[in-house]
Amino acid sequence: MSTCSGKYTDTATEFDRQRRIDMLFGKITRRLVPFLFVCYLFSFIDRSNVGFAQLQMKASLGFSDAAYGVGATMFFVGYALFEVPSNMLLQRIGARATIFRIMLLWGAASACTMLVRTPAQFYLMRFLLGVFEAGFFPGIVVYLTNWFPSNRQARVLALLLTTSVASGFVTGPVSGAILKSLHGAGGLDGWQWMFLIEGLPTMLAASLVFVLLPERPDHAKWLDAEEKELIRYALADVGVVRERRSLARVLRDPRAYLLAFGIFVNGCAGYFLAFWVPTLIRELGVGDPRTIGLYTVIPSMIGIVAMILCGRHSDLRNEQRLHWAFAFVMAAAGFFMLGRVVPYSLLWSLVALTLGGSALVSSTPIFWVMVTRYFPKGRAAAGVAVVNSLGCIAGASPALVGLIKTHTGSLVPAIDAIATMLLGAAIIVTFGMRRALPTTEPRGL
Repeated sequence: MSTCSGKYTDTATEFDRQRRIDMLFGKITRRLVPFLFVCYLFSFIDRSNVGFAQLQMKASLGFSDAAYGVGATMFFVGYALFEVPSNMLLQRIGARATIFRIMLLWGAASACTMLVRTPAQFYLMRFLLGVFEAGFFPGIVVYLTNWFPSNRQARVLALLLTTSVASGFVTGPVSGAILKSLHGAGGLDGWQWMFLIEGLPTMLAASLVFVLLPERPDHAKWLDAEEKELIRYALADVGVVRERRSLARVLRDPRAYLLAFGIFVNGCAGYFLAFWVPTLIRELGVGDPRTIGLYTVIPSMIGIVAMILCGRHSDLRNEQRLHWAFAFVMAAAGFFMLGRVVPYSLLWSLVALTLGGSALVSSTPIFWVMVTRYFPKGRAAAGVAVVNSLGCIAGASPALVGLIKTHTGSLVPAIDAIATMLLGAAIIVTFGMRRALPTTEPRGL
């Protein structure tokens, strides 16, 4: 265990030091996480609102299920191609400039989607949205490693990643209300108003990045010298290793591909929930867009609680691999159940979606702590970028689901395939990472 200034090791009691560290990281959380939460919330809204747009867009523009699926997938093509370059740029110019660039451009691309008229234009705008948003989440993950030790990161990521669930509270009801209330206003369809209204706030938030996000603790004017020293102690005490490694070394690491498989399966399941659940609910007899939006909130309410509790328990145990695997097994159970009940019952479909969806989202913050714990500090940016980029191959899944639905008339085969992949990933990654993660005793930092 590395040590810091004798000022703390010689004069402060361990209890007092831990209490002060707890208070300090609470302060940092209150300063950084709310704004990051809002920014990340906008990213989920702008990438997933197309799931609600299709309730009007396909009929208005004459798109088929397959064309819609391809359009949804093009986002992830652009995202995957530009993920690693964006994270390499982050290391050169810093987090604030990168996050500002990303938010400004993706907000503009999202708002401009209102102008599409043909499938080709739809594909182009979704591709550009992915290009502009690439690197946003991995950049945030790496940014947080500069502020929080590894055994605090899961709870912080859990708070941040509740946006994936909280976006359901916004995207569903708000998008549904816009689709119905503004349809025809000013000569525009409801889906056009939706893209415009939900894209502009992202551009406005970008202007606050340089004001609210210091690059590192040493740059924060709201921390005094003693607090900065405590942060250095906490980061050093959990064995942060600062070493430089090339992207080539990450690419040669077989476990990087194992981790990528885990997030790939997570993505397939998550994109199904984001893009196809509104259609699923409509086909169960719910026609009103506002009602569909409200139904999508139900799984989100349970999921946000599951994410926080699971992240907290993972931190207390200082263990990620088995927590993540258990969440994936429960998600698989929810999807298997959904495949059995979705043709017959709205109530039981919502129960299955709640089980599968809440388990899925609870696994996400734990997974990224597992990734950052595996890759040394010097390879964290490259490691996170590579894992996330390979995982973005899951972006092809909406197109595959659209083709399956077009040819079979049902979403059940796709649901069963996702359930099988969830169970398989839980087994493969659990055993594959068994001896890969460093063992660190929980210190309560």
